[in-house]
Amino acid sequence: MQRLVYILVYPLIWCLSKLPFWALYGISDVLYGLIYYIIGYRKKVVMANLRLVFPEKSTAELKTISKKFYTHLCDMVVEAIKSLSISEAEMKKRFTVANVEIIHELEKENRNIMMFMGHYASWEWSVILQRFINHKGYAVYKKIENPYFDRLVKKIRARYDSELINTKETVHKMGAALSRGELIINGFIADQTAKHWKAKHFQEFMGVKVPVLTGGEMLAKKFDMAVIYLDIRKVKRGHYAANVRLITKHPNDFPDYEITDKFLALVEEQIHAEPAYYLWTHKRWKYRDKVKDYV
Repeated sequence: MQRLVYILVYPLIWCLSKLPFWALYGISDVLYGLIYYIIGYRKKVVMANLRLVFPEKSTAELKTISKKFYTHLCDMVVEAIKSLSISEAEMKKRFTVANVEIIHELEKENRNIMMFMGHYASWEWSVILQRFINHKGYAVYKKIENPYFDRLVKKIRARYDSELINTKETVHKMGAALSRGELIINGFIADQTAKHWKAKHFQEFMGVKVPVLTGGEMLAKKFDMAVIYLDIRKVKRGHYAANVRLITKHPNDFPDYEITDKFLALVEEQIHAEPAYYLWTHKRWKYRDKVKDYV
């Protein structure tokens, strides 16, 4: 059945990917009307999240943020489809990278890199970073249940010489790459919720204390990797600007979890600057009531 679904859906996705951006954003507008007004996909979750972290904002203000978020979400859907066939030159025009010299300097120092990102703006298009640097790119992701679509996502990433590794194989794959003498950069999107019964650290995120993921920091320390943050902002529809920000070259100089806290503070900075471009459909704060049982 999974193969049949892939066979039926893939040709449609491929044909859509060949459409010009103006047509894709027309589809995005239609999709927005369907998802927001008819299906109401996770509208209650989005509004609950916004009310929780922006208690000072009025209902009207929160609805404005919510609608802008859904517009952006639908844009990301068509942009992900476009990733199948977009040219490298076009991608570079639409996703610029500032301060890439920081990575070049780390390369000269033969330093491997842990790169943190948030679920903000366009993390999917960050794969083009590989065309600006010489480090071999790995990105940690959650495996897709349908193996055919899982391979498709890996294929898209491979266009720019990045390799996806799932969470269960992260330590092994990273260790093997380093043992081969590869100079690597590892992408971690680590602002999602941690399971409260497994969490080792609890911290305020957008003013609410929650369990947080610390695996990226622990790996950076284990392999002595420099830590950077890729700050991605949406410039306008279909255009993004990323900024490389150095957190530290020496992770083991920091007490445990301080690097994680610095990362979360940078994500907060982005959210406060323009809230609509964060992934509000995610139940990021669902374990906040469990924190008191562990701290």
